[in-house]
Amino acid sequence: MISAIKQQGIVGKNGKIEICANLPEGTAIEIILLVEEPQTDETAYLLSSQANRQHLFEAIADVEKGENLVTISPEEWNEKYRI
Repeated sequence: MISAIKQQGIVGKNGKIEICANLPEGTAIEIILLVEEPQTDETAYLLSSQANRQHLFEAIADVEKGENLVTISPEEWNEKYRI
């Protein structure tokens, strides 16, 4: 039988990880570490290159001016995507 203990923690000095489990001494265990990746700021990523920045600013200007917009009616949507 396999049971699981889930704990969250922070890696300490020199990579030390501490867990507390109420298990008998000598119990065989297997440890799997899931490392949470730092979250990416999507806005910063999209603005990170000059080409992306320029394209996004042009798209914003188009929306503000009501130009180069693609419109589709609900009927066209249903016909195209058949949801």
